[in-house]
Amino acid sequence: MDLPPIVVMGVSGSGKSTVGAALAARVGGVFLDADDFHPKANVAKMSQGIPLNDVDRAPWLDIVGKEMRRRQGDGRVVVMACSALKRKYRERIRAEAPSTFFVLLTGTREELERRMQARHGHFMPPSLLDSQLETLEPLASDENGSIVNIHGTREQVVDRVLDAVTHGHRPG
Repeated sequence: MDLPPIVVMGVSGSGKSTVGAALAARVGGVFLDADDFHPKANVAKMSQGIPLNDVDRAPWLDIVGKEMRRRQGDGRVVVMACSALKRKYRERIRAEAPSTFFVLLTGTREELERRMQARHGHFMPPSLLDSQLETLEPLASDENGSIVNIHGTREQVVDRVLDAVTHGHRPG
């Protein structure tokens, strides 16, 4: 399947990692989680319930884009789970991996909070959900990407994501 590099994005609890890994498995791609590329200082801040600022995120986003470009060069579809909450964050990733297609996973606040509370061993506490929702800048109609609802089974969500990527659905 000839697909661009894909960022599965959204706030914590939206299913970025779960959907991203399932999508990568379905298309024979490689799955990466942007959280794995955070500098230790960022993880420490988030673990203390302190939201990251743009200065904290800048070098991390550059690394994410470079890693996507490097892995795409291996000839496999790269699927990266990354919050990418602001347009300028997505632009930073695109600066390194220009053909990236962004998929914004969306759901109700109640569903997101329920999912976050059900997770164990994750450094993002549910208390930061409101901060992320306030920060989120949904994909604009001129961005290469699509908005996909998280309601349903993992397979149903992956089907919707794959449909959006292959048919180039646009937000708005």
